[in-house]
Parts: sequence; C-alpha cells; structure tokens
Amino acid sequence: MSSSLKQLVEKNKLTLIVSLPENRLDLAKAAIDSGVDAIKLHVNVDHRASGNQFGSIHSYEEVFRSIRKEFSGPLGIVPGGSFEHIKRSEMDQLIDIGFNFYSVYAHHQPSWMIQLNHIEKTFAISNEYSFSQLDEVKHLGVSALEASIVPGKEYGSPLTFKDVLAYNALVKRVDVPVLVPSQRKIEKFDIPLLYRTGIKAVMLGAIVVGNTEDSMKRAISSFREAIDSL
Repeated sequence: MSSSLKQLVEKNKLTLIVSLPENRLDLAKAAIDSGVDAIKLHVNVDHRASGNQFGSIHSYEEVFRSIRKEFSGPLGIVPGGSFEHIKRSEMDQLIDIGFNFYSVYAHHQPSWMIQLNHIEKTFAISNEYSFSQLDEVKHLGVSALEASIVPGKEYGSPLTFKDVLAYNALVKRVDVPVLVPSQRKIEKFDIPLLYRTGIKAVMLGAIVVGNTEDSMKRAISSFREAIDSL
C-alpha cells in the first residue's frame, strides 16, 4: 500500500479513511483488518464529534510508533485544535514517527506548516468559509481539502441532497482532491452518490464508526464493500 495520500487518492476510485475516535492500537488494528486505506489520529484537540480530549504527543508516542509498525498506508495527524496548540517541535516529532500527512483547519494553521518537508499538507474548511475564497490552491503546496462544512449543531444528522450539492460545487471549484468527513451520519448507500460528486475520499469518524473494535469493524467493512462495488 502506498504511504502517500496524494498517490492513493489519484489511484483509487474512492479512498476510505478512518479518523480514530481514540489513539489506541486496538482500534487502529480493527480499522486495518477491515480494509481501511488511510488512518487519521489527533493530538492537542478537544474533538467535538467523538467527545474526546486528545493530549500532547508525549502521551501517545509509543502507541503512534506501534500503529506505524502495523500499518503501511498513509498515516495522518490533526496536530492541534487551535493555532496556539500547534508546535513546530511536535510537528518534527510526528514526522520522525512516520506520519505522512497532516490535516488542520486553515484558520488554525500557522503559515510555516505549509513549508514543512517530508509530510503532505491537507487543510480543512468549516461552514464559515465562503467557496469564493477557494480556487486554485495546488500551487501553494497542498495535497487535498477536507470539506468539514456541516455546522456543529447538525453533526450526526442524515446526509441531505443540499450537502451533496455543496460537495459537488466544491469539487468543481478547487484543483486538489476533496475529502468528505462523516460529520453527517452517512450510510453505505450514500457512497455511489457521493462518488458521483467527484470527491476522492470519505473519512469515517466516531459518528459513523462508534468507539469500539466491533462497531468499527462492522461500519468500516460495510463501507469497504460499498466502495469496492463502485
């Protein structure tokens, strides 16, 4: 499996990413065994969807290295939930551990992050961004855009056609792959329509996969089957 997120989304019809609800080796193994293409982890974040608080890298270095040994695909990191929480020294450590890409809201992202070597850069937008702010961004050094455009108060509600139209419009506007996180409680039967919008990845988080090995295996396996059937 390629450890480059960019190569993976270019090659696959649709890439399956899981955002782990907790930084745990058993949950990572459940995701790997269920056929996930990429894994995303967190540090320095109060995570709304999972309800979890993620501490500093020092709390997780051992488990991160264990997950890296188990998984040859792209390993991503959310390095902080605010501008102040993102530290250059921690980014250097994360790169040393073997993380392949980072994902962070653009308004939390210090400008120096875009110039880091040896890690792919993706950025997220919220529902507060205007699509008119977005156009060609590839030349700035980013590999993908995460469309986190569902208002927080609507997390966990079903996917609507309005969401589909928004993803469709975003794909047509930007010149990098668009990744869709499961802020809505997307279902496996949503996959063909999401694919037709032109998005290049779905990122399953706590709203869809739950927080146990069994729930993750069931959810990820069903999405794996839906994607393989495209």
